[in-house]
Amino acid sequence: MKEIDKKLIDAVKQYRSSGIEQQVDYERFYLYSLITHSTAIEGSTITELENQLLFDEGIAAKGRSIDEQMMNLDLKNAYLFGFEWAKTFAPYTVDFLCQLSAKVMRRTGAGYSTMGGNFDSSKGELRLCNVSAGIGGKSYLSFQKVPGATIDFCNWLNNEISSVNKTDIVACYRLSFEAHYRLVSIHPWVDGNGRTTRLLMNIVQQQLGLVPSIVAKETKEAYIQALIDSRESKDSTIIQDLMIAQHIANINRRIIQYIGNAIDDTIDDTVNDTVNDTVNSSDMDSQLLTLIKEHPEYTYEEYAQKLNVGRATIARHIKKLSGTMIERIGSDKNGYWVLIK
Repeated sequence: MKEIDKKLIDAVKQYRSSGIEQQVDYERFYLYSLITHSTAIEGSTITELENQLLFDEGIAAKGRSIDEQMMNLDLKNAYLFGFEWAKTFAPYTVDFLCQLSAKVMRRTGAGYSTMGGNFDSSKGELRLCNVSAGIGGKSYLSFQKVPGATIDFCNWLNNEISSVNKTDIVACYRLSFEAHYRLVSIHPWVDGNGRTTRLLMNIVQQQLGLVPSIVAKETKEAYIQALIDSRESKDSTIIQDLMIAQHIANINRRIIQYIGNAIDDTIDDTVNDTVNDTVNSSDMDSQLLTLIKEHPEYTYEEYAQKLNVGRATIARHIKKLSGTMIERIGSDKNGYWVLIK
């Protein structure tokens, strides 16, 4: 078993035993976080607080475009629909996937007239044109092959869900990440593929009894690059490993948030043995760990500026915390820190 898989198991166990999921409105606010980060990957600037007001009170976010707000409202409705459908354990079909896409694109989709025919993305209809991955990017599967490839995907996913060992957390998460990667690589729709396939990933996780994973907006560049690398090398473990690392980071951030703003308070030992022992040893360690929790993407210079110390001081404390409390994901320039425990 990979070391990262072991860390995933430990993180999920701590999360489950922490009591986080027993908080009032936990599921609602976690859902809002899923939505906010997924739309942010696609360019939305609406915050979680703004989405909470939009979803619960109908209060529009000031200074945000109508399209952004419609994108978030549509994705919320798509998640509610998808999570309810997950409870039925019905088999995955192309029709169901198109229903998901229609929910995602209901108010921001459009009709298209192409050489292949007419189709409407707001209705979740499969694309009838070829698309590429950005300017100069490689072309996705030709549109003529999309229907057959999507049918094959559904057959594969149904077989995998029925055969996977539901007690094997790692296998279940890797299956959900593989489903996301396979479907987004087919790119069945002209728009909304990222949001729809991340939603599908969360639906699979819901069915397998997992904590849904969030692709954080701060990790957008690493996430997209991992998708590209997996596609070009035909090795989906690249994106799987990145998604696992991101999920561990998210879980650990939430554990620390749950235990309170003062990390060195006395808390349940089953949740935070390692954090408590390490952070209490140094005020600087405590302050730095809190800042890393809030801004995993910061550079040494940014941490130093925030804590009003020299870069060398930050480097010394990060070196001490590395391997026990924090771990670097990605390059020095484009990577980020994750909390191990």
